[in-house]
Amino acid sequence: MPIAQRTTTVVEQPGPESQNQEPFGQVRRTRSGALSPVGAPQIIAVAAATTVTVVSGVTAFWALGDGGNVNASASASSSAVASASGESRVGGLERPPVLERPTVRGWKVVINPKWGTAFDVPPDWEVGPPDSLIGFTDDGAEDSTTPIILMSAPARLKKDWCISDEGKDGLMDYTWLAAAGTKGAIGGKSTGEIASFQVVQWVYGGYTQPDKKSITYDKVAKPYTTESGIRGSIAWARSKGTPQRGPCASDGKAITFGFKNSAGAFVAWSLYCARGVKDELPDSTIMKILSTVRLHGDPTGS
Repeated sequence: MPIAQRTTTVVEQPGPESQNQEPFGQVRRTRSGALSPVGAPQIIAVAAATTVTVVSGVTAFWALGDGGNVNASASASSSAVASASGESRVGGLERPPVLERPTVRGWKVVINPKWGTAFDVPPDWEVGPPDSLIGFTDDGAEDSTTPIILMSAPARLKKDWCISDEGKDGLMDYTWLAAAGTKGAIGGKSTGEIASFQVVQWVYGGYTQPDKKSITYDKVAKPYTTESGIRGSIAWARSKGTPQRGPCASDGKAITFGFKNSAGAFVAWSLYCARGVKDELPDSTIMKILSTVRLHGDPTGS
């Protein structure tokens, strides 16, 4: 049976911070199931008119840049090589993209050329194009497409983990089990501040909004160094007893790693997933994925 979809056109104006200025493309909104340590969530900049394909009125979405197909990912196995899409120019000459191999045998590489980062995910994850976005919208906002938090060049696990028609209108809601990616943190004062702030947004946006009391998080981030030697800070957030209801509702957990890229800009890598479910992603697997975070070439954006 085909899935009905509703299409709208959205124009978002530049926000106060350029953490996420990647353009939107086709969007499949879904649910996933974070606490905000501050009041109003940051509304990030997207300065172009975009077509948004909404699969019911729920909270999470997957956006494709340049009309790309999410299955045409920049992934790689242990025997393959992944590279960032596009080429850059230096002194008028084209420079070939930087190649990247997975550091864990059999895993896939996830590359974010804008922020100059890469990390690996297990083979059952789906890797999005470098210019794709993933994030959560604000259910309480007048404009249902207002984002709470976004990240680019993401990967996700089990995109059809839970499917339901929560609106009972024939428009299907898709909930994936987990997702990870990188975003900018322009304006951040420290890696610890970035980690503690952003990690809460992921749990709130996906699993508990509008409630914040069901979330606990690391107010003081802990030092962390990846296998490649990147030093930064990590913070966890978890929810318990979310007030959200429905066949796909669950508690959530997230981890954010704040660090600096090769250009000296603050960036944040995050992973969020459903908590307290049969298929919950183990913390040990999350930490193994985090350990692979590394720098990749020269960042193309800021």
